[in-house]
Amino acid sequence: MFIKKNKYFLIIENIKDIDLKNIKIRNKFFIIYRNMKKIDKINDLLQFRQKCKQKAIKFYIANNIKLAISLQSDGVYLSSYEKDLRFLNFKKINFEIIGSAHSFREISLKKKQGCSIILLSKLFLVDYDKKAPILGILKFNNFSRMSKQVIPLGGIKNQNLNKLNNVVGEGFAILSELKKKPANIINRLF
Repeated sequence: MFIKKNKYFLIIENIKDIDLKNIKIRNKFFIIYRNMKKIDKINDLLQFRQKCKQKAIKFYIANNIKLAISLQSDGVYLSSYEKDLRFLNFKKINFEIIGSAHSFREISLKKKQGCSIILLSKLFLVDYDKKAPILGILKFNNFSRMSKQVIPLGGIKNQNLNKLNNVVGEGFAILSELKKKPANIINRLF
């Protein structure tokens, strides 16, 4: 079964995590480059950015405004631990700000930071932290009614992808499953 949403956020930690040739639909995909360890070479990132532009894929850099500006990315992604309000200055130069949150309080902070879209985590159980609290579909839907720009993130796998049709909202975000089986996930989105 296919998942029909308007926005697919793919969070990658390396530009080799995804093959852009698999993406055939335009203006629905958003790639968030979130590499906290070793940043890819600038020339490789520039080439990747150009390919994203050619395929009408929006490209965001996580927590690094200087890199985002130098790559002429579509915006910046602020992780939930990023609490600084200085990013509001970049909202004025047509630079989109996306953020992530885990609670209603963090959603309020992300709105103050100027985030136009907020990735709310954790929708389902995640492999790396079995004891972490999860929202589930009902609780997430309640959050999304309070704020229309909320997108689910966390625990989204190939086997629970169909449940996303019950989630209120125009998209969803994937991180770990994209690393494991990128072609399987992308093929299910059409």
